[in-house]
Amino acid sequence: MKHAETVTFGGSSLDRAAELRGDKTAMDALRADPASLAIALWRGKPLCAGADLNTLVRLPLDHPLFAGLRVPPIFLGREETGAVFARDVSAWAPETLDENSLRQFFDASLQHHPALPDDHLFAELRGIMARLSPRDAELAATARAIFGWHRSHRFCAACGNESRMAMSGWQRNCPACNTSHFPRTDPVVIMLITHGNKVLMGRSPGWPDGMYSLLAGFVEPGEPIEAAVRREVLEEAGIRVGRVDYLSSQPWPYPSSLMFGCRGIALDEDITLDPAELEDALWLTREEMMQVFAGGHPVFKQPRKGAIAHFILRNWLADRLD
Repeated sequence: MKHAETVTFGGSSLDRAAELRGDKTAMDALRADPASLAIALWRGKPLCAGADLNTLVRLPLDHPLFAGLRVPPIFLGREETGAVFARDVSAWAPETLDENSLRQFFDASLQHHPALPDDHLFAELRGIMARLSPRDAELAATARAIFGWHRSHRFCAACGNESRMAMSGWQRNCPACNTSHFPRTDPVVIMLITHGNKVLMGRSPGWPDGMYSLLAGFVEPGEPIEAAVRREVLEEAGIRVGRVDYLSSQPWPYPSSLMFGCRGIALDEDITLDPAELEDALWLTREEMMQVFAGGHPVFKQPRKGAIAHFILRNWLADRLD
């Protein structure tokens, strides 16, 4: 696709300055530079501001919000105005916190820290991602994925001892066996499967009523993307797929996937559902999908704005998949 990189989290040409991550002198200088700023996340929620929470907040590195944090900041890169870091403030416990809301399919709750202005709130990234600028979206997604990796990979996979953060947050080293560990990204295929004027849609168990999306699945070791598309569609819906073309990719920090958006041509329409994978699968015509996107369908809701499924379907409807 000619405009593939316009997908949410598609990139903003951020200078990640990877060559500085292991340079202690350079990092010390950047952390001492008043022009350097930091974004903040609480339990994976980025700190945003504005009436629509459409702006990722950048704070001075010595802001009271960061007081007492023991884990050093993670270096994300250099913007035009200076370096940008990320801080995890998940140790803070809000006075009124509904733990049940945090465990819902989509957490719509907002959290406010007393050291911040009233319009500075921690919000679920999936609820605001389509409203953020490309740069803000890239920073928020990167920080969320990196913090998630540190939380789930505290211990060395080689010997079991606790590892330590290194390379400004982009590596973990084991002091016991000297093994180095690096952030992981899981490849996932998500596919627009069409047959004539129809598109294949499915829903996973536990999704909200009316929520359907494109079929998706993890790429297995030793498997090319095209084969993964054909295998996943056959396993989940019993549909054989012929030609497969790559469309676009999207970093998806839930927790650390890279979505490969593809288009596949179905060889038949006979669905054989695997109930262990999908609760339902069906074909929708282009006209029906247009009704879904217009918000006028009596049953189906459009995929969440900002997700690559929404991006691909919208461009399919506009005939802009070239």
